Amino acid sequence: MSSSTAITNIATLVTNDPSLGDSSPLGLVRDAAVVLDGDRVVWTGASSKAPATDNRVDAGGRAVLPGFVDSHSHLVFAGDRTEEFNARMSGRGYTAGGIRTTVAATRAASDEELERTLTRYLAEALRQGTTTMETKSGYGLTVADEARALRLAAAHTDEVTYLGAHIVAPDLADDPAAYVALVTGEMLDACAPHARWIDVFCEQGAFDGDQARAILTAGRAKGLHPRIHANQLSHGPGVQLAVELDAASADHCTHLTDADVDALAHSRTVATLLPGAEFSTRAEWPDARRLLDAGVTVALSTDCNPGSSFTSSVPFCIALAVRDMRMTPDEAVWSATAGGAAALRRTDVGRLTPGAYADLTLLDAPSHVHLAYRPGVPLVSGVWRRGVRVV
Repeated sequence: MSSSTAITNIATLVTNDPSLGDSSPLGLVRDAAVVLDGDRVVWTGASSKAPATDNRVDAGGRAVLPGFVDSHSHLVFAGDRTEEFNARMSGRGYTAGGIRTTVAATRAASDEELERTLTRYLAEALRQGTTTMETKSGYGLTVADEARALRLAAAHTDEVTYLGAHIVAPDLADDPAAYVALVTGEMLDACAPHARWIDVFCEQGAFDGDQARAILTAGRAKGLHPRIHANQLSHGPGVQLAVELDAASADHCTHLTDADVDALAHSRTVATLLPGAEFSTRAEWPDARRLLDAGVTVALSTDCNPGSSFTSSVPFCIALAVRDMRMTPDEAVWSATAGGAAALRRTDVGRLTPGAYADLTLLDAPSHVHLAYRPGVPLVSGVWRRGVRVV
């Protein structure tokens, strides 16, 4: 039998339900309570009206918000790229080629080493309030290595993405067409049973628009839904292709034309912004304000990976988005919770309303605004995942 728990005396509760509280997109409820039963939220409202429950937790006048939904990460890898980062911060630019270093290390690693790394960073993210985490393959680039990456990931998260098309495998660098045939054929057959999504790095130095369309279309025929690394390093066809194929998200979205913004605004495709990548590569920031003002749904994610964004901290990305991408604190928090859920086509996470999973983050602060107001400070003092307090 499940037991019920009321978390009361919450100064500010972010529900992400505009029908609640202050009627804003965050659905802020002041002096609030939330009731969990089993793995679900069953009630939210004023603390004074909280129903009787088996257990009570006093939030002590602190803020509660939905667990973060990190919809873009690359956690199945070996090795690190400290030297590359050090050189880049000393003046060398980032290109897609650095991925090959991680591919070599990942191929050489045992299953146990890869799983240890994966679970380490999932646990690190959980301590910082992330309760839903997407992660990708993409550092194996052989049939066996991509399939094992996805098999390992699927044991630890529901949101698994096949990214055989990260770059052309070094073994087939002189024959990209042969690699695309592998990614859409034997590799796809081996990987599809372990994944929900298919992704492609549509960029100069990786895959062009025609290759990306062929890869995503093949994945869709196998029951995988598209998402795309789009328009990160330069303008390209990625965003338009994402909208054409009804991709759940177009990720990065740094170099956009007005037509790209308009296409996103009139589609279900979420623009997932990854400020950790710009921070770690000293690249141009995506213009979140332009996207939001046009009516585009925006998600914020970490892009946690060993090359271009080695952070698992959604709070850090929220602070960057507010400071350098012209988002308000409310918008950034929404994008890191409900926005991430939208990028995964989920309605059961990213919100604290009856029927949603009981995934909550308790801050050692009276308001969610402190995530941007106090950057770099470990404010997460409690995390519940599926109704169980895990932090």
